[in-house]
Amino acid sequence: MKGFWLKALAGLAALCATPAIAQDSYDGRIGTGLECVPYARQMSGIQIYGNAWTWWEQAAERYEEGARPQVGAVLVFRPHGVMKLGHVAVVSKIVSSRILMVSHANWSRIGGVRGQIERDVTLVDVSENNDWSEVRVWWRDNQGLGTTRYPVYGFIYGNSAATGEHIAHVSKDLVSASPDVVGAVIDSLGATPAN
Repeated sequence: MKGFWLKALAGLAALCATPAIAQDSYDGRIGTGLECVPYARQMSGIQIYGNAWTWWEQAAERYEEGARPQVGAVLVFRPHGVMKLGHVAVVSKIVSSRILMVSHANWSRIGGVRGQIERDVTLVDVSENNDWSEVRVWWRDNQGLGTTRYPVYGFIYGNSAATGEHIAHVSKDLVSASPDVVGAVIDSLGATPAN
């Protein structure tokens, strides 16, 4: 009987396993949308694979990296709290020296589930030295700027690390038809830089 249950559990696990589905770590509900990594790759043209937190090291010899935002660059979040695999988001608009808009997937729960795509989301630099090493992100669930300060590695640009030649092609679908820049500035007012 023990062998029967082991085979049944293995079969159930095989049926349930699929990399395209995002699991919500807070309430366990499943979404049918994208994880952040394939979406960032599709929108930025930067061809890196694997968990989000590994992108920074993987990019080191292939793509230019830095601490200043550029449209089409991928911002790589460090693992933090329940976000154990990190996160990646693509810069869609630069609003000011401390405010960006990003497009990303699998961040907010929309309709109760993760795995959704969000475009032109407010992101604010709250680092002490204005170096984009720590950010706060607009959180759709709360309809406002989140309170968590997320550490980030920096930006991966679409240029070759060896030649500086632009090799990644940003998707024309990166930006929404009418990004809410005014809303981004208003949202950012709740973000205070480190003291």
